[in-house]
Amino acid sequence: MDEKRPIQQTMSSPRSFRRSRPVVSIAFVIAIVYTFWLWQPFRPMLNEPIVEVANDVQTTDRLVPLEAHIMSKCPDAKEALELLVLPVMERVHDKVNFTLSYIGRPTANDGVDCMHGPSECMGNILELCARELYPNPKINLGFIMCLSRDYEDIPERSLVEDCALESAIDFQQLNDCAVKEDGAWGVSLLRDSIKRTSDAGVTKSATIRLDNKIYCIRDGGEWSDCPNGAGVNDLLIAIEKLRRQS
Repeated sequence: MDEKRPIQQTMSSPRSFRRSRPVVSIAFVIAIVYTFWLWQPFRPMLNEPIVEVANDVQTTDRLVPLEAHIMSKCPDAKEALELLVLPVMERVHDKVNFTLSYIGRPTANDGVDCMHGPSECMGNILELCARELYPNPKINLGFIMCLSRDYEDIPERSLVEDCALESAIDFQQLNDCAVKEDGAWGVSLLRDSIKRTSDAGVTKSATIRLDNKIYCIRDGGEWSDCPNGAGVNDLLIAIEKLRRQS
């Protein structure tokens, strides 16, 4: 899904955004406490046999950069996480430096534009706060995948409550992060994430990058730009090859 498509709605600066949504603080507090939603973190999601790498092969200790650029209300992001990112992270979360970055546009008034409107901006902020508060990918990716399964409902109160509760994420901490400094903190997190995506030259959700290079793109329900293959094993092998390099 290309970021260049027309923006539907604009998320303005934190203060004006909160004025237009007077219950946003409550929505965040009550909309973020249930995180796993019947989904178990990092359970195998494909029937594809998983490659085994020989233990006697010498590898480096460096963590290989792996990054996904997404939008929280994007169906391609959901599929990319479900089909590729999570099954791979289940195997090699201790061998990669995983980053989740978001696609959008910063505005002149210190706000942000999100393609699916302010509700997507809120969803992005919630997911960024979850990653900041809970660096363990088994927790934060479980929460994010839980939200993504019902991406059209992000950030509805019942969805976020269910996901936060089931992932053992503290609701109050998550809310405090989202509304810190009258909302400016969360918007700042999102602006920084959007800048990272822009600096990488990424415009489509979902784009997977490996070792700071585009590895694969999920767009319109199809994989593209995947010279090494879009399968779980393909990405696992690519990661292991990078780890063997000195």
